[in-house]
Amino acid sequence: MSLGEEIRGHLPFLRRYARALTGSQHHGDNFVHTTLEVIVAAPQEFRADADIRIDLYRHFHRIWESAFLGDGEGADDEEDPLVRAANRHLARITPLGRQMLLLTALEGFSITETARITGTNAATVEALLGEMVGDIDREARTSVLIVEDEPLIAMELEQIVRRLGHDVAGIATTHADAVAAFRHSDAGLILADIQLADGSSGIDAVQDMLAVAPVPAIFITAFPERLLTGHCVEPTFLISKPFRENTVRAAISQSLLFTPQLAA
Repeated sequence: MSLGEEIRGHLPFLRRYARALTGSQHHGDNFVHTTLEVIVAAPQEFRADADIRIDLYRHFHRIWESAFLGDGEGADDEEDPLVRAANRHLARITPLGRQMLLLTALEGFSITETARITGTNAATVEALLGEMVGDIDREARTSVLIVEDEPLIAMELEQIVRRLGHDVAGIATTHADAVAAFRHSDAGLILADIQLADGSSGIDAVQDMLAVAPVPAIFITAFPERLLTGHCVEPTFLISKPFRENTVRAAISQSLLFTPQLAA
C-alpha cells in the first residue's frame, strides 16, 4: 500500500479530530487541507518506520501550533489580522490539555502515542489530562435531548449524561418525535444517532431542530468514515459506536465550548 493510500484511510478520523478542535467543519477541514499540502511538499519527513496514523496527527499538530504563533516568530506578516485573531481565539478555546483529551478519548490514542503526537512526554500528558477532568467537572451544565432508537443504547447514554452532571430533556426515537420533543424542552445540546427507527435521518432531524434554536449537536454512528468525506455539509462533532463514557464526556465538553451562553 502506498503512503497516499495509507494516509487516505486515516483522513476521515483526522477530519473528526480537527472539527472537534475548531468547532467547525470549515475550519477543521482547512487545517487538514493545509496538513496534506505540507506532506505533499515534503513527503520525506514521514518516517518510514513510524506509525503512519501517529505521524499524520503529529504533522497536523505542528500545523495547528504554527497557526497560533500570533505576531511573534513564525507569524505570516501578510495574513489577514481577522484570521490571526480568530486563530488565537481557537488556541484559547482548545489548549494543549484539551487537545490531549480529544486525542485519547475521541481518537483512542494511548498516553505514549499522544505524547509523540504533541511533542511532550507521558508525564506531561497524564498531568494535563488530570487537570482537564477537574476543568470539566467545573463546567456549566446543560439539558441534553437524546435521539436514539435502540433502547439499550438510549439508556446507556442517559446514564452517562446524568453521571456527567447534565439533565436529560427527553429521549426520542423518530424524526417527528425528536423535533416535537425539542420544541417542548429546554435542551441545550443534542445527542443523535444517524439512523432513526422510522428509517429517517438523524442529521435531517437535527437540522430541523437547529432551525428552532441553535444548540450544539453530537452525532453517533457505527460508520464515522462515511460521514467525514469533506465533500458536503457534515457533522462537526461525531463519536463512534461502540462508545466509551470518556468519549461522550470529551465530545460534550468540547461542543459546549462553542455555545456562547455556556462559555460566557
